[in-house]
Amino acid sequence: MLFALGILVFVVAIVYIDHASYRDANGDDLSLIDAIYYTTVTLSTTGYGDIAPASDHARLINAFIITPARIAFLALLIGTTIEVLASRGREQMRVARWRKKMSHHVVVVGYGTKGRSAVDTLLNNGLRREAIVVVDPSKGALEDAHADGLAVVTGNATRRDVLNRAGVATADQVIITTDRDDTNVLTTLTVRQLNPEAWIVTAAREQENAPLMKQSGANSVITSSDAVGRLLGLSSLSPTLGSVMEDLLTYGEGLEVAERDLLVSEVGKQPQQLPDQVIAVVRDERVFRYFDPVVTQLARGDRLIVVRPAKELPWAPRPGTHNEELASEES
Repeated sequence: MLFALGILVFVVAIVYIDHASYRDANGDDLSLIDAIYYTTVTLSTTGYGDIAPASDHARLINAFIITPARIAFLALLIGTTIEVLASRGREQMRVARWRKKMSHHVVVVGYGTKGRSAVDTLLNNGLRREAIVVVDPSKGALEDAHADGLAVVTGNATRRDVLNRAGVATADQVIITTDRDDTNVLTTLTVRQLNPEAWIVTAAREQENAPLMKQSGANSVITSSDAVGRLLGLSSLSPTLGSVMEDLLTYGEGLEVAERDLLVSEVGKQPQQLPDQVIAVVRDERVFRYFDPVVTQLARGDRLIVVRPAKELPWAPRPGTHNEELASEES
């Protein structure tokens, strides 16, 4: 559109500078308004004939300058229109494809730094790209998500119609990572109304807003500024401890924090007796520290939070036991 506007201004300047060589239907010279009118009509159509070049050099200018400018002008307008329609068509086709088979998927609201990191973590842990839907209003995020092979819904996630297009009602999990806490609160509230069963993880910039997000329906709230501040403080007090914490938070190398099922062979044992470094036990939807007397003996249905080498998939059983029977399975 800027190029088309530039062509329009360029031709107006040519016609107005040489306005004495043009005549209107009454035989008068062209004013600036006449030059603008003649240019817009000439560039968008073949002209109405009410204004015409009267001299030879004006006719040559029309033939060799204004006519190519008309072609370029129309090509730009048509090309822009086709590009917009094609882009919308591609997005609608992509959305239609995943809608046909989408359920139990993950919706990621916001595709900035936090959103991309969340998606990378999901993909690295075995989730299919087809099971992720990104919601973001910005064109840049749309292009980035398309380049990453993800389905995208463009629009404000605080609007119910946008979330409905993303299939929030049938999603298993929703991750909300916009840069504004008020937007995150409203989005969380809307998601919870549409899907009372979804697991909602929300990012908060400030710790004081975390309780409000919990009240709005978030199952888990991650405070970015608070977490970064703690890591900075730890690194200042103990560079070694800070390095270990950063290692745990970095995917694919060193150590990894993981959750896995309890194996049949591990039932009845103490958390300290397992090959993995157990740091917590999940029992009846509650999290217990490994030294809590309640989990002195591990029982069927328990899940373990462990620290282990990053080369293992965090959601897989511990190294060397991929084919062992899980304690949660029927015997």
